[in-house]
Amino acid sequence: MNFINNTLGRKIPDEVNGRAVKPFRGAFADEGGGRIATRKISTVRHKGRINKVVGGWNELFTHLQPHSGMTISFHHHFRNGDYMINEVINRLAALGLKDLVIAPSALFPVHDQLVDLIKSGVISHVEGSMNGQVGVACSKGFMKRTAILRSHGGRARAIQDGDLHIDIAFIVAPTADELGNANGVNGPSACGPLGYALADSQFADQVVVITDNLVPYPCVPWSIMGGNVDYVLKVDKVGDPEKIVSGTTRLTKSPTQLMIAELAAKFVDAAGFVKDGFSFQAGAGGISLAFTVFLGNIMREKKVKASFVHGGSTEILVNLLNENLIDYILDLQAFDLPAVRSLKDNKRHIESPPFSSYLQHAKGCLANMLDVGVLGATEIDIDFNANVNTHSDGMLLHGTGGFSDVAAGSGCTILTAPSFRKRIPIIKERVTTITAPGEVVDVLVTERGICINPRRSDILDRVKNSGLPIIPIRELMDKVHTLTGIPEKPKLGDRPVALIEWRDGTVIDSVWQVLED
Repeated sequence: MNFINNTLGRKIPDEVNGRAVKPFRGAFADEGGGRIATRKISTVRHKGRINKVVGGWNELFTHLQPHSGMTISFHHHFRNGDYMINEVINRLAALGLKDLVIAPSALFPVHDQLVDLIKSGVISHVEGSMNGQVGVACSKGFMKRTAILRSHGGRARAIQDGDLHIDIAFIVAPTADELGNANGVNGPSACGPLGYALADSQFADQVVVITDNLVPYPCVPWSIMGGNVDYVLKVDKVGDPEKIVSGTTRLTKSPTQLMIAELAAKFVDAAGFVKDGFSFQAGAGGISLAFTVFLGNIMREKKVKASFVHGGSTEILVNLLNENLIDYILDLQAFDLPAVRSLKDNKRHIESPPFSSYLQHAKGCLANMLDVGVLGATEIDIDFNANVNTHSDGMLLHGTGGFSDVAAGSGCTILTAPSFRKRIPIIKERVTTITAPGEVVDVLVTERGICINPRRSDILDRVKNSGLPIIPIRELMDKVHTLTGIPEKPKLGDRPVALIEWRDGTVIDSVWQVLED
């Protein structure tokens, strides 16, 4: 393996898993159209109704003929309440399969048991977001091959372009009919949108819908179209929607985080973004939820209505929708059960798949129409490069989600974070891992001040007389260092255990193996 440097000076391998690597050349360097991958499609001749329902797992695997080394995919709309990823992979392991490539849109702590399957060689590596103990296992070098981390838009692009070829897609659906039409808003396990599985359904060689609520044809509305589905499996329970909510998707009670959220909302107002017809996206983390609450208060006071809010939905956004402070929620995933119910019942709450929301090839990418995007990060450096994947110890503990897509697309990208966590400063001379380049990050809001990227002199001019605590990022870093000291650098080896892809498929950084003490 040889190594090269990309435009940001980050060391990356020239090939990964037998495929040549394209080095990152800039956030907008590759703006050309993509390619459409192809798959073999056989003609299905029939008259009358088709029933794709199989009698059980054994019959399903008889049809699928799974084999070692294949790539299988899953979606993450059940988040920490998912039952099926562990179920499917354990059943494939029982068949004696090895070297499976797992391509989930995200993994959660519920999937930590996959670590044993990684160590035993059942799982070769992951191509998709991961966190928790699976991320730790990757960081420690337990995966046989190099993992690939992509944003939500980058994953859809990779599948569409053919960079990520899926042999079998397992799509978990709260409701489906015998043809495979499926949605996530009906049934006892309703979880909200299913859009992250749309690319899988369209491009995988074989597609399985797994449901615990089989209904007569037609299942409407349908997020997944039966015309793309090969088999339907009925099980007792696909997941627990109560566990869509996690500790990271609850409104913060921390005084420090509330202060950051309020500062961010005041900044958005002072910068002139809060006006009729504006659009925004904020994540589902504690600070982001609080930001949305404070922003809603400003909107009420100014009698301003947003045209749309994009991204994952929460009860807080649903309340703003019902209060008529926003016209539409354009939704990729539900973060709580009130959001699931709203998607089902409110016509102004609309499901939007990654192809429309985050894909850079889209002729009307929603992320590109955002006025403001408010995001979290684990680290940021003095050049405004942002890290959301690894911690300062080098451990790969977070997926990318829509971070890269929103950062690149929104008119003003704002990162919110405390100035330090557990005495580890979040501002670095150089981040451990680059998830998004500084050219797409505009503002950092902390409890000790607000830093504006010098590239955005226009924003700095708007807020210079606002009374907000604006401070150069290096000055803020130095102030924090007087409190925390300068932390030691992580102990990293020379093996890249994962690569971070930018949304266009170029490699923006390597994640290096963490060495044991």
